[in-house]
Amino acid sequence: MQRLLPLATLLALAAFAYSGSDYYTGLAIKVMIYAIFALSLQLLVGGAGLVSLGHAAFFGIGAYTAALLSPESQAGNLWWLLPAAMLAAAAYALVTGALALRTRGVYFIMVTLAFAQMAYYVFHDTDFGGGSDGIYLYFRPELSVAGWMPFDLSNATTFYFFVLACLALTWGFLALLRRSPFGAALAGIRINEQRMRAAGYSTYPYKLTAYVVGATLASLAGFLFALKDGFVTPELLAWEQSGLVLLMVILGGMASLGGAVIGTVALVLMQELFQSQALFGDYARHWHLPLGIAIIALVALLPNGIAGLPAQWRQRREARAANTHAASGAGTQALAPSASPSASMRSAARLPIQGERHV
Repeated sequence: MQRLLPLATLLALAAFAYSGSDYYTGLAIKVMIYAIFALSLQLLVGGAGLVSLGHAAFFGIGAYTAALLSPESQAGNLWWLLPAAMLAAAAYALVTGALALRTRGVYFIMVTLAFAQMAYYVFHDTDFGGGSDGIYLYFRPELSVAGWMPFDLSNATTFYFFVLACLALTWGFLALLRRSPFGAALAGIRINEQRMRAAGYSTYPYKLTAYVVGATLASLAGFLFALKDGFVTPELLAWEQSGLVLLMVILGGMASLGGAVIGTVALVLMQELFQSQALFGDYARHWHLPLGIAIIALVALLPNGIAGLPAQWRQRREARAANTHAASGAGTQALAPSASPSASMRSAARLPIQGERHV
């Protein structure tokens, strides 16, 4: 069932391209971009056990690189714009990760948050990138090969399938990575890092590599987000974005890649639902309150995430079956015929009396 989840999800998203509604296609693009973002964080949280609150920095760096390097009068070249965005995020991750990974636990969370806020204020408090007002991206880049363009990203349908292809490649790449020896080493680090060190593994390079790979994939999501909206602001690097994507991973289930995608779909749809004035009228202005209640309820009822719901149902069903079997066994023993009175008396007669002498 889990093997069919990626294919079913991608086919369902592909169908939205022909919905005929700009709203639904735009919503599906948003879901796919944030799904890439969530998958990049799942590599750290679910793969290596590294909880980061600074992942939005790489998302924003990818978006700002796309906007800053794109010409204002014509479309840029996708061949070098996309690698430049990913390399910029990877370089920042290499420097910050080399320092942050010297810490553990809550200290790692605080250090990653601090580095992300540093990047946020660089774009927010300076004129670099338009300051707090942000910067526009006027043209989507072109993929040109000797003057020939295999596809045009300015076309809405083409851009939709380009984002879908990026999601499929990201999902497939991370799935292969999990099954590789590198993925097995990350799983061992997540479960017991001390034991991995005792087994002869140097855990630091593994964690740093995962950190840089996750940052690179997050910058891909940021790059696509800039192309989608054509506008980039410092809020893309804010800690709220890091908390949002972490919530997506937790809500869907940290144990699987599919959980990150399911959590993204659930959270984005809940946001759209509670902001709907058609359903809630003026109360839609206070959409954060019902969203928070819904998230608390889901996390409390589904400790393993939405993706872990089938396994949770199966465990409960097996537990009920075991209890029923145990109860029926106890009832059978209670209904078993007891020994006859005469046999009991004969057995009692053969028992020695306390104090009686035996020759």
